[in-house]
Amino acid sequence: MLSRQVSTLPKTVVAGVRQSSAWFGNVTMGPPDAILGVTEAFKRDNNPKKVNLGVGAYRDDQGKPFVLPSVRSAEEQIINGKMDKEYAGIIGLPEFTANAAKLAFGEDSPIIKAKRNATVQSISGTGALRIGSEFLSKWYPNNKVVYQPAPTWGNHVPIFKFAGVDVKNYRYYDKSTCGFDEKGCLDDIAKIPEKSVILLHACAHNPTGVDPTVSNNLF
Repeated sequence: MLSRQVSTLPKTVVAGVRQSSAWFGNVTMGPPDAILGVTEAFKRDNNPKKVNLGVGAYRDDQGKPFVLPSVRSAEEQIINGKMDKEYAGIIGLPEFTANAAKLAFGEDSPIIKAKRNATVQSISGTGALRIGSEFLSKWYPNNKVVYQPAPTWGNHVPIFKFAGVDVKNYRYYDKSTCGFDEKGCLDDIAKIPEKSVILLHACAHNPTGVDPTVSNNLF
């Protein structure tokens, strides 16, 4: 059946497909994704007490996907509000970016009051890092080095390095307490040269889930 369908295609289309195959014939298979591999192993396991420690996503007590009530509420507002599908501005919706900054830094943050923050809407965290790394690579005049917490999510380092930005670490997670290494973090940040770029996870540090508190004076 498939051969019949292919035979009915215009010769120019078939030739284009064959030529494209030759163009990309030297592409090698990349390594399997370690995190998705854990999820696949989880699905194959029949142990009723299994816990999926793979992809960082919310689950209920039955292991089913859990959608936050706030997300459901936002979805209802979009549907009931009959919002349009117009393009947002190049840096996103102004109302969204303004409130996102307040959520990250705090309603009364001196950073926001002094207008020392720049907030851009992106597609999730990976998209944000991709935009940021390209911007730094092209426009940042100082040392193109980003200091990331140790540990950080697996794809954060290659995203920056792919854009030509070097990566160094600062202490963040204390394995002995399974908590925030306040002293190590502040000591390392104090030694970082001025005008350096430091990556902070605004909330739900990935992959540890450990966040500093207001009393830690990280900001």
